[in-house]
This record gives sequence, C-alpha cells and structure tokens, in this order.
Amino acid sequence: MSCTGCEERVTNAAERVEGLRRVDADHETGTVEITADEGTEDAVRASIHEAGYDVPA
Repeated sequence: MSCTGCEERVTNAAERVEGLRRVDADHETGTVEITADEGTEDAVRASIHEAGYDVPA
C-alpha cells in the first residue's frame, strides 16, 4: 500500500468477507489489522490478494 486510496481498496476487500468485525489498513506502516470470527483469516487474505495486494503469510 502506498496511499490512502490503497487503504480504502484493502479495507473494502476485507469487508467483503463475512465474519469480519474490524479492519484497520495503514499505508504508512504497510499493515492491516483485523478482528474477525475464528476461521476467517484465510478468506480475508484471499480477498485482499484478489484486490491486487501481496499478503504475507
């Protein structure tokens, strides 16, 4: 992520996943923090990846 637009795209991608409670994307640190129901982490990672962003394991 390199800008606030990236933050919005990552946030929107994560929010498509059922069970997501909170997402906080920060382009300055290159991090995304989520709070979600157990077992949804892989789905959130996949959704962000499909939006065009690398997601480390």
